[in-house]
Amino acid sequence: MTLDVLPVRTANAPENMAHDFLLLQRYPRPAAARFRHYEWRGPAWTFGYSQKIAFVRPQLPADARDLCRRATGGGVVDHTDDWTYALVIPRRHPLYDARATESYRLVHEALASALVAQGVPAELEKRVATADEAEPAAGMGAPPAGPAGVCFQRAEIFDVVHRASRAKIAGAAQKRNKNGLLLQGSIWKPACATTLDWERFHDELTATLATALGADIEHPGWPEFGYDEEQALIDQYSTPEWVEYR
Repeated sequence: MTLDVLPVRTANAPENMAHDFLLLQRYPRPAAARFRHYEWRGPAWTFGYSQKIAFVRPQLPADARDLCRRATGGGVVDHTDDWTYALVIPRRHPLYDARATESYRLVHEALASALVAQGVPAELEKRVATADEAEPAAGMGAPPAGPAGVCFQRAEIFDVVHRASRAKIAGAAQKRNKNGLLLQGSIWKPACATTLDWERFHDELTATLATALGADIEHPGWPEFGYDEEQALIDQYSTPEWVEYR
């Protein structure tokens, strides 16, 4: 199997969410795992598929414009100062049939290893939260970066945390369907070293993931999706019906 490492692209929230979903649904090399890191055109927020818009809106700045519901679960994520990625595991890979916690653990172990390689004291949270500590926004994301109170402040099991402070560094959310398993992840940059080399991190993370998945890395370039299909999905993810349907 190969792990296709795709080029970095910069887009707004509906475009980024549409591209992640197309990588799950329409990738021309369906037997390959695929990974991409991507950037944001400006301040952006995403939130989990099952979240109610009435819960999401009060957590955002008043001037928030670039907002999109994800196809995966989890809570509200402020992408203003994060490092965002998507990973798709094909259906034929054993990890597709594993428990969600197993895929979550494997990816975050690779991520923590890449951070530790640059001196960030990262490790996985092994403590299971009690019922009294449970929060409705658990999932992809990191501690809030500002007064808006975006996202949750407590790490879930197998999130990546700072070894000393226990501050959450990274989280992820998943969607599984007949085509494969999509993981969308976010790393909160302020929780990492200010001198961290993110290009080196990207290379070390993908190399570690490839080893964990038993895959060889390839760089096939960005896939050519049908323009009409791609634009239709971007348009759908931009509509109030998609953003506010719950």
